[in-house]
Amino acid sequence: MARQTPTLARLAELAGISQMSASRAINDRHGVSEQTRDKVLRIAAEIGYVANRTAQKLSGGRTRIVGLLTPVRQDQFVSELIIGSGRAARKAGYEMLVYPVFDEERETHHNVLTLLQQFSDGLVAILPHDDAPYLKALNEADVPVVVVDQRGVFPQYPSVASDNYEGARLAVQHLVELGHTRIAFISGDERLTAAQDRARGFNDAMRQQGLRPEASLTAIGRFSQAMGFKAASHLLKLKRPPTAIFAANDLSAFGAIAAAHELGMRVPDDVSIIGFDDVPMASQVYPPLTTIRQPLQQMGRSAVNILLARIAGIELPSDRITLPTDLILRNSTARPAEKRVAQR
Repeated sequence: MARQTPTLARLAELAGISQMSASRAINDRHGVSEQTRDKVLRIAAEIGYVANRTAQKLSGGRTRIVGLLTPVRQDQFVSELIIGSGRAARKAGYEMLVYPVFDEERETHHNVLTLLQQFSDGLVAILPHDDAPYLKALNEADVPVVVVDQRGVFPQYPSVASDNYEGARLAVQHLVELGHTRIAFISGDERLTAAQDRARGFNDAMRQQGLRPEASLTAIGRFSQAMGFKAASHLLKLKRPPTAIFAANDLSAFGAIAAAHELGMRVPDDVSIIGFDDVPMASQVYPPLTTIRQPLQQMGRSAVNILLARIAGIELPSDRITLPTDLILRNSTARPAEKRVAQR
């Protein structure tokens, strides 16, 4: 005979209390003593009773779950954001429901958000580049929403992002201080706010340093390792190749390093390469990558903390957070070869 799923009625019967009291104990509401609550929780654990989250939501309670909507990307950027947000949620006594968004399933965006709203008290949204389908659904959401890294697209929502513009400026400044003047740029996915800010920061910083950004030294990378490889291969085969490359993220920088190696070039002896993100792999590639660190886990933590404050009805001094970026020096950048020779 199949084992029956434990019910609230069975839990209340075993605890010797009413179903209403059992529900209050399980959902951590007022109206029951600590002794009764402890007893109910112990019995629930023994019989394997799990509270019905949807029923809690429909009855006006809280699920103590936050939803995370994220694009499917095979890189450490999203992974680090999930780690940071998940830890912050767990520390606050919440669980996190992660829902991956596949490009081919964009037409299901409304169903996705409806599902997350039913099972969660609020949403953290790390949206894909084609986020227009989500705008209407987010506007109709009856739960708080916090957006990560796409504030330009959704200015009406609280947001967390790093200072992408300043990070790009730091990258250019570092390369110029080393003595580079012929600096190439491998751009990101220009449909994303972060990529737009990094491109703008690169171009402005070049002009501030008295250098003219050259169209021939800009190649499309789309935040992809494969595209970074292709872009760097093109740049390094120019008649006058760059002495340094700023890649808009670490993945495209990894591709650029691989392209240099395939062409028989040494990094940083023949070409310096700097990335952006400081994902864990950046310190493990050869040579270890000089990069701009954006605090990915902190971005996730901050997004959840803002969301929990909104769930609790707490007003914050600011709900648009910009976190600083830092230059992380490793071994993929150095002075240009001709200037090292001149120093000898």
